[in-house]
Amino acid sequence: MRDAQSFDDFYRSTARRMARYGYAVAGDHGEAQDLVQEAYTRAWRHWGRLAAHPAPEAWLRLVVSRLATDRWRRLRSLRGALRLAGPPPEVGPPTEDSVLLLQALRQVPANHRQALALHYLFDMSVEEIAREVGAPVGTVKSWLSRGRSRLAALLPDLASVELEANDVA
Repeated sequence: MRDAQSFDDFYRSTARRMARYGYAVAGDHGEAQDLVQEAYTRAWRHWGRLAAHPAPEAWLRLVVSRLATDRWRRLRSLRGALRLAGPPPEVGPPTEDSVLLLQALRQVPANHRQALALHYLFDMSVEEIAREVGAPVGTVKSWLSRGRSRLAALLPDLASVELEANDVA
């Protein structure tokens, strides 16, 4: 059984040292925070047994070290894969239309924006979107309709260009 008070005491007495140790091992403050947080999470999960361990802080240091080693291995593998894949293709600056669209999307409610993105960027059906977001199909249809209407109102020049392009085709 876990004793929250004894874990809190352990945390308070070791957290600073562990943060410094994590930084020494990882060489990066953000990475050190992640490593130490994960180590304390694991310590809490096993606190019933770890509280009786003769050196729980040493166990925690070992966990931080192993987590750091695992991350270094993953990064090394990722670097090798990136080296094989080569540099990413050049990406040009955004077009004026994409900047205007992004500004307009920021003015659309989040649930409408999510439905639009899933529908148009991921080619998801209304039913698939409803399942993913946990909403009724009718609600998703309403979000898509209202989102398109809001975008059309915010982007009248782009909407007319789109209509003209469709008329020509």
